[in-house]
Amino acid sequence: MKQTIAVRIGRSALVVALAGGVVPAGVAPAANASAAQKRALGPFGYGNIKLGMTEARAKATGRIVRKTINAPTKCSTYDLKERRYSGNRAGLFVSKKQGVVTISAPGRSVKTPQGIGIGSTPAQLKAAYPNLKQNARYGTFATVPGNPKASYVFLVTKNMVIGVTLMLTAQDCLG
Repeated sequence: MKQTIAVRIGRSALVVALAGGVVPAGVAPAANASAAQKRALGPFGYGNIKLGMTEARAKATGRIVRKTINAPTKCSTYDLKERRYSGNRAGLFVSKKQGVVTISAPGRSVKTPQGIGIGSTPAQLKAAYPNLKQNARYGTFATVPGNPKASYVFLVTKNMVIGVTLMLTAQDCLG
């Protein structure tokens, strides 16, 4: 029996004709690939919220809500509707000049395309991003594979990653 399965790879689609309905190793059907892409943070955004998107376009997605925080920033701050932060933390920072400049992972199920998210171990983080860097401003960070204009900032304890943020490396919101 011959089965045709559409597989999404990036923005294009690949149609695979298979005998006996066997999917080659490492290839996911389009529905699974699409779901995984929606839950991935990076390399250019999270779902339909993209780095550089204007504030008006980000609001038009219907996925964010305004949040006021007490922090030294001249940018607008928002939370994703699916994850509201308490206290002085926000899920997105939006610059008047640059648009969306940061997007924080809204939960454990959201991972980078390299599989790192909240709950990952420091060893897993280092294996996925062997060129991790440290600095006083961001702590642990790495350039985003596939997007040299962006960085991941990882909040890491001794035992696990407790936060992941995708951000434009050159931005005017955070010190």
